[in-house]
Amino acid sequence: MPPLGEACYPVGVALTLSTLTLADSFVTLSPLSREHAEALWRTCSAVRETYSLTSVPASELAMRQYIDVALADQARGVALPFVTSDAHTNRVVGSTRFMNIERWTWPAVRGTDVRPQRVDAVEIGATWLAPEAQRTGINTHAKLLMLTHAFEVLEVLRVTLKTDARNVRSRRAIERLGARLDGVLRAHMPGFDGAVRDTAFYSIVRAEWPSVREGLRAMAALMPRDAGSSPHHLR
Repeated sequence: MPPLGEACYPVGVALTLSTLTLADSFVTLSPLSREHAEALWRTCSAVRETYSLTSVPASELAMRQYIDVALADQARGVALPFVTSDAHTNRVVGSTRFMNIERWTWPAVRGTDVRPQRVDAVEIGATWLAPEAQRTGINTHAKLLMLTHAFEVLEVLRVTLKTDARNVRSRRAIERLGARLDGVLRAHMPGFDGAVRDTAFYSIVRAEWPSVREGLRAMAALMPRDAGSSPHHLR
């Protein structure tokens, strides 16, 4: 396995947003495919109490449709979905993704592009875990892997995380990552419980990443598998 917080990818090979696996000793994030539908449905079908404010498909058919939408977003170049697996057991335990991938139109500076062919900003979201994988450290390790890739490989300027403003547990989990609250957008969208949802927007910007990384590495290294907190309501 690679060192804590480092990605599995071939040295010297140019990465695209369509082929990527991230892994450490806790978690493996592999490209999501239609073949994962049955395993993902088994993961979330039994106990669903923690999903009231989270978009987690409620049937195997809905799971297949959920994956199809994610893969369509990937084909359009605006998302990169993963299936999340426990690295100790290789068992599928959830899903997450890079989404709302932004490539800005920059003004010309001395006739050259400021950031040619770069991703400028990205959101980490659509994250959910099986009940038994929550509060294990798996999501902390996954976020470290994804943030490391975003800032150190893609070289983004900002990573966004957002959640239902009512979801106090999720908001505290995002804050523990080191993200800062940008604000609350009122009446933003339908909530997953059918209510009109206010959304709390958080971000980490490039200048903050070194200190956020060190904090996450320390937290991940100290977190045993049977303790801790995972932000499984991120969306």
